[in-house]
Amino acid sequence: MVNYPPEFCPYCGTELGSTTLEGEARRYCGDCDRIVWHNPVPGAGVAVVDHREGENAVCCVERAIPPGVGEWTLPAGYIDAAREEEPAEAAARELGEETGLVVDPDALELYDATALPPREGLQVLSLQYVVDRRETSGEPAAGSDAAAARFLTPAEFDRLDERFRPIHEERFRAVAREK
Repeated sequence: MVNYPPEFCPYCGTELGSTTLEGEARRYCGDCDRIVWHNPVPGAGVAVVDHREGENAVCCVERAIPPGVGEWTLPAGYIDAAREEEPAEAAARELGEETGLVVDPDALELYDATALPPREGLQVLSLQYVVDRRETSGEPAAGSDAAAARFLTPAEFDRLDERFRPIHEERFRAVAREK
């Protein structure tokens, strides 16, 4: 399995051909006699909801590194296989790295799981968690790959004249409304 559409076999380096398996075209290495799978990369994030009078606020970050520099997101990132992370652990780690907020992974509630549309050849399987602000500690501050981190209500965000990365805006508005 590889993260981007494969052109060469990750096992032997041979240029891939194609074959049909169960009616689907698949990349195939003739030298290894095996299918080279192109599967989504697992990612996890967390929406921290601050319950306010009138309209809930959600912790958001402005991306400082590619992809999506300048776009706003909910704190999220990839699950680290080298750490053998569980998805909730990855979401809690990413929250801390991007915002400085600390949360116990056990406090996170699974909110959504979505295979995002491919972007620049990469497809992500996104697991989104939600947690109440009272379950976190610390104050939001831009971290490792963020230019800014702060709690925003949908109305406050609308006044900023900024934009979200795809899917993040839908989740932002949904958790602000529902949780």
